Amino acid sequence: MLEYIVHQGVGKEYVVFLHGIGGTSSIFCKQMETFKNHYNVVTVHLPGHGNSPGVDTYNEPFTINLIVREIVKVLDEIGVGQAHFIGISLGSVVIHELMQQVPDRVQTAVLGGCITRFTLFSNTLLQAGHAIKGMIPFMWLYKLFAYVMMPKRNHRISRKLFIREAKKMKRKDFLGWYQLTPYVKSTYASVQERASHIPKLYITGKEDHLFVRSLDEDTKGDPSAMKVFLDGCGHVCNVERPTEFNRLALDFIHHKQVLLQKVQ
Repeated sequence: MLEYIVHQGVGKEYVVFLHGIGGTSSIFCKQMETFKNHYNVVTVHLPGHGNSPGVDTYNEPFTINLIVREIVKVLDEIGVGQAHFIGISLGSVVIHELMQQVPDRVQTAVLGGCITRFTLFSNTLLQAGHAIKGMIPFMWLYKLFAYVMMPKRNHRISRKLFIREAKKMKRKDFLGWYQLTPYVKSTYASVQERASHIPKLYITGKEDHLFVRSLDEDTKGDPSAMKVFLDGCGHVCNVERPTEFNRLALDFIHHKQVLLQKVQ
């Protein structure tokens, strides 16, 4: 079972937070108290993070399908049929896969710093990383990507936070997640078809230079998707711009819920 904590808040509905690779639930520290004023909050540590099982402890290959099943197990154990999901970076990628595989478990989705596919430049970096990952400490590789993804001075806090948390990972866990990067594009392949009824809010920074353009292009055909691109903000928008992120996410979840109730 994945490590998770249920933070009792207000009301009967639940919000589930999913971090990115190398991160932990601590990246949502600026969201916790605000969201608890409106919902019950569940923070989950994905495989290989926190005290969750390592990626090599399962009796099957480590895949995105496995990750989805493990998250569903958490929902089942705490008795939650549907939840609002909020993800950052690869946490948003996992939410895309959840919406493809178990759309009935996702009430709304807020996807921060979302990745729908890798560009030619980012793919080249990933391939170079694959070529050298066995010869260097994994933190060198992680730091390289952190600086490439979040290069500006105003990204410094986000960058340092992710590097600090990634140091707690084991090498084999990081490399297990790294092996999944070629499958990122497939996690969005049928989202518009299978999850067209799920309200989605994409929040990202205009300075998220590796992913913002492809995200904008790929989500244009989804009538249930809204997008907000924040000025002067990079990849980890919930850390760089927490006030705006919290307001946008809470307003979206609340108002979409009201609209759905009126339609029903």
